Amino acid sequence: MTKVAIIGAGSTVFTTELVTDILLTPGLEEGSFALVDIDSKRLDLAHRMTEWLIGQTGSGWTVEASTDRTRVLAGSDYVINTIEVAGLANVRHDFDIPMKYGVDQCIGDTIGPGGIFKALRTVPDWFAILHDVEALAPDAMVMNYTNPMSILTLTGLLASDLPVVGLCHSIQHTAQQLAEYLEVPFEELDFAAAGVNHLAWLTELSRSGEDLYPALFERARKQEIYEKDPVRFEMMFQLGYFVTESSGHSSEYVPYFRKRPELVQKFCRSEYLGETGFYANNWPAWRREGDEMLEKILAGEEVFELERGPEFASYIMEAVTHNRPAKIYGNVLNTGLVDNLPQNGVVEVACMVDRGGIQPTHFGYLPTQVAVLCQQYMAVHELMAVALLEEDREAAFHALAVDPLTAAVCSLEEIRQMFDEMVEAEKDYLPEFLYG
Repeated sequence: MTKVAIIGAGSTVFTTELVTDILLTPGLEEGSFALVDIDSKRLDLAHRMTEWLIGQTGSGWTVEASTDRTRVLAGSDYVINTIEVAGLANVRHDFDIPMKYGVDQCIGDTIGPGGIFKALRTVPDWFAILHDVEALAPDAMVMNYTNPMSILTLTGLLASDLPVVGLCHSIQHTAQQLAEYLEVPFEELDFAAAGVNHLAWLTELSRSGEDLYPALFERARKQEIYEKDPVRFEMMFQLGYFVTESSGHSSEYVPYFRKRPELVQKFCRSEYLGETGFYANNWPAWRREGDEMLEKILAGEEVFELERGPEFASYIMEAVTHNRPAKIYGNVLNTGLVDNLPQNGVVEVACMVDRGGIQPTHFGYLPTQVAVLCQQYMAVHELMAVALLEEDREAAFHALAVDPLTAAVCSLEEIRQMFDEMVEAEKDYLPEFLYG
């Protein structure tokens, strides 16, 4: 019987999605969930929602919950990490302090000053989780959904012998968006993608053997289409390929769009299309509203559609448990998979999954003009891994110094000042090596 532990289950809406997917997976009609979160109130909501979903599906699953993961981890076949460490206390610092220095972030949780400091807060707890999994569930597959995805996946692989894979939905969602832009059925779209999480590139896009990139270029020249994804279409026009994260996120990973206010005005739009401070200004409310929505579902005041979604976790479980081969995109160690990206960094590539587990596939060479953007992104990951594994404060500063957006805006002296100011503002939540 399958046992799934969800660490950070207080991410209530996402936990609901994952649990729903698993309960609707053919061949997984029974099993047990172990829900863990340090926030007992949100954990209780996730627990009640999971019980409700089990009742709605009529499955043979059971659920237990605890604020102490060591009480429920034992025997887990899969451990899903969705933790958020001190986000509410620091989301303003992650945005406001860099903005003082001209570093304008839209989301700021994966790269940039916000992403780097989120990693510094999160990875020590991530290491503690992996240590407990090694002791209590050494045969478990670990699926990481927490951002910064690449940094957590890389440090997890380096700090443990567990099979860790990073999972995201950006590639499959981007492919669905492109099908809409092209007005073709998604199921008829063939594509290939590789790169780094949130900075992967669709290098092939076709339908029945016909290259669809010329049609996409033509469609994107129409203003009403261009306005739906201005940063990504601009990158496609100039670099030749479409990138796999939203225009807002994508604008943060490269030095072209947010280094001057007039560029933000020209290329960025509202919300996920690049709005300044969008995540910092809205995430606390989204978190609260998500909990309120789930309470209404439990009270019968909202309708909930039972539908298996596109997240990869349940498809991996189905493939492994029943040897039903599946193709996913995973964040894995680059062991010769992408030839012109740093080896032993983390890349996002197509992976086949079956009873033997997750098997990454060889991609080859990325076009040089996009590979170099991934290389700079991966340099940040490598420096962060050194910082966190070796408790090296200078390596953490160097990661911020080579961050593409930060470096496009600030001098090294200004970056040092920003780094020190963020450490001071967030020191109650940071490892001691940064301020001791």
